[in-house]
Amino acid sequence: MSASGPSRRARDIGLDVRAPRTSCDDRHCPFHGRLPVRGQVLEGTVVSVAMQRTAVVERTLLTYVPKFERYEKRRRRYLAHSPPCLGVPAGHRVRIAETRPLSKLVTFCIVEDLGEAAHRAAGEEAAPVSEVAPPKPEAA
Repeated sequence: MSASGPSRRARDIGLDVRAPRTSCDDRHCPFHGRLPVRGQVLEGTVVSVAMQRTAVVERTLLTYVPKFERYEKRRRRYLAHSPPCLGVPAGHRVRIAETRPLSKLVTFCIVEDLGEAAHRAAGEEAAPVSEVAPPKPEAA
């Protein structure tokens, strides 16, 4: 059996995260490769996994605007390496950790899948159509 078979153990990356159950032969995997993680550890939602082994992770931040005395939503998107052993689909909450630059824009790596995120638009429905009363016609 090869060294990257199912019996290969995940190494300790120095963070309090669960190691993946499956193994991979990705050299940029922090658990099974040689990629060190350091610096920031952030949480966000995977928006897209269309690129090869790269995911777009989005964080929503609330910023206070003193002039209007209100908060505004801002978003920040990070490109993060997605190891094949984690297999994270779009819509999941993930924890990403900072690494050395892997490409021009990729400086983070997904280290933990936190499960499915609460759906904003698809999961929340205002009211079923049957409960909304139609407008009454006005008598002329």
